[in-house]
Amino acid sequence: MDRRKFMGAVAAGAALTTVAKTGVAETKKAGNLTSSFEGSFYLTKENPGRWAAKAAGHLPVVEVSKVDGKSTVKVTTPHGMHGYEHYIVKHQLFDEKMNLLGETMFDPMKDAPVSSYDVAGYSGVLYVMSVCNKHDVWVSAETV
Repeated sequence: MDRRKFMGAVAAGAALTTVAKTGVAETKKAGNLTSSFEGSFYLTKENPGRWAAKAAGHLPVVEVSKVDGKSTVKVTTPHGMHGYEHYIVKHQLFDEKMNLLGETMFDPMKDAPVSSYDVAGYSGVLYVMSVCNKHDVWVSAETV
């Protein structure tokens, strides 16, 4: 396994485990990601921790569109991709019980940090993680 894949897997797996164990999975209100790890292990708009100055470029922006009864989620992280020096490793999409619904890995040499997921038939809170190789894991929530 190369370094990029390893870092992404470790960061996302650890964040998912921590978030799920701290009760975030039981939250019903989008954006309420409060736990003892918010602001340190994972970062949010409300609690960006030590990277407060980096929030605008790292928080995943979630857009939900509904066409003909089908919901699609588009995730964008407004962050430049600076080769392997500094980039968004991946996006992950989870339901309110922290089941993985989708994941997109990015190649910093050719991809922009934009992903899209079909969530037809799902309603409830979605959690989106954006993993930066330098500035940790950022989480946003949206209700579908």
